[in-house]
Amino acid sequence: MKTTPEIGIQMPSDSEAKMVAAESARMSDPLASANGNCKNLRRKTDIIHTTLRFFCLFASVMSLAFMIRAEEKTTITIYGFHLPVYCKWSFADSFEYLVGIAAAVVAHSLLQLLLSVMKLIKRTPVIASHNHAWLIFAGDQIFAYAMMSAGSAASGVTNLNRTGIRHSALPDFCKPLHVFCDRIAVSISFAFLSFFLLAASAVFDVICLSKY
Repeated sequence: MKTTPEIGIQMPSDSEAKMVAAESARMSDPLASANGNCKNLRRKTDIIHTTLRFFCLFASVMSLAFMIRAEEKTTITIYGFHLPVYCKWSFADSFEYLVGIAAAVVAHSLLQLLLSVMKLIKRTPVIASHNHAWLIFAGDQIFAYAMMSAGSAASGVTNLNRTGIRHSALPDFCKPLHVFCDRIAVSISFAFLSFFLLAASAVFDVICLSKY
C-alpha cells in the first residue's frame, strides 16, 4: 500500500515577517520613495556646493598669494637715460583693492567650507533654513561683485603697463618687469575665476531657496 508523502511548510519567524512587511510597505508607499529621492538629491547638491566652496577658496588664495608676491627691481631707458625702477603691488591702489577683496573672499570661503564639511559629516543639510539660504545668497552675491570689480580695476592698470602711454616716451613697463607683470596677470586670472565660482555658488543658493 502506497503512502502519501508528507509535505512540510516552514513558516517564517516573526522577525523575518516584520522585515518583509516593512520592506513591502516601503516599496508600496510613494511618499516614502519620494522622500528618499529628495534626500539623495539634497545630498548631491550639498556635495556640489561644498566642492564649489573649496575651489573658490583655492582660487582666492592663489589670487592673493600671487599679488602680494608681485615686486621686481630693474632699469629702464628713457631718452637715453638709464633709470632704476622698483615696482611693488602696494604702489597701486587698484592692486591694494584686489588684495583686500581677495582676503575677504578667502575668509568667507573658508568659513563656509568648514561649516559645510561639518554638516556633511553629520549628514545634516548644508543650508538648513530659508533665512540661512537668503543670508548665504546675499554674501555670495556681494563678494562675487566685489571680486569682479577688483579684478577689473587691476586689469586696467596692468593693461596700461603692458601697452605704455601712446605719443610719449613712457615705455612698455612689462618688458623689463616681466616677472612683476606675469604675477599680476596670474593673480587677476584667479580673481575672475573666483568671481565665476562665487556666481555658481549663488546659483545653488537660489536652488536651495526654491526648496523652502
